[in-house]
This record gives sequence, C-alpha cells and structure tokens, in this order.
Amino acid sequence: MSKVNLKPTAGYLLIEPLEKEVKTASGIYLPDNAGEKPLKGKVLATGDDECVDCKGCMACKKSSPCKVGDIVLYKKWGGNEVKIEGKEYLFVKFEDVLAVQI
Repeated sequence: MSKVNLKPTAGYLLIEPLEKEVKTASGIYLPDNAGEKPLKGKVLATGDDECVDCKGCMACKKSSPCKVGDIVLYKKWGGNEVKIEGKEYLFVKFEDVLAVQI
C-alpha cells in the first residue's frame, strides 16, 4: 500500500486507483490505449464525518462508507485527480462511492 502524507477534508476519501486489466478473461492482451480508466481503487485515507446541515451540528452527519484498506468502486466521473511524485490519486466524495468489495 502506498504511503501518502495527506488527510482528506471532511466528506472525502483518498483513493489509489487500481491498475487497469491488461489481459481479458479469455487471455487476450489489451494495448495500453484500450479501455477506460479503472473505476476501482484502494482507500488510503478517510476524511472526518461530514456535517450535512449547514449549522455545524453533527446530528445530521454523513460517515465514511468504508475504511482505510478497503477496495471500492466509485462513479465514473467522480473524484478529483491529483499527481504526487508521478503517481495518480483521487479525492472522492463519500457519496461517489458505489460499493465496497467484500
């Protein structure tokens, strides 16, 4: 697992996208430019719970749907890409996580 010294703000996750598949299930190798970016990644850090009412009380809070180390599926157009030391990461909002792999 990568070590990044960043803590997401409330309501966000830091995700390391997993490598895209280079070989199909039937054994065909795909070129680098084929396919789309992966929509699956490993959670490296989670932000604090997000207050969903604008008054600051935590009665209506939204908690992270996953924990550090989980593999998640996220929305295709979700997240903000950042590049740190040549490696790509995503900051994804809690609500952009579609599923947690079990």
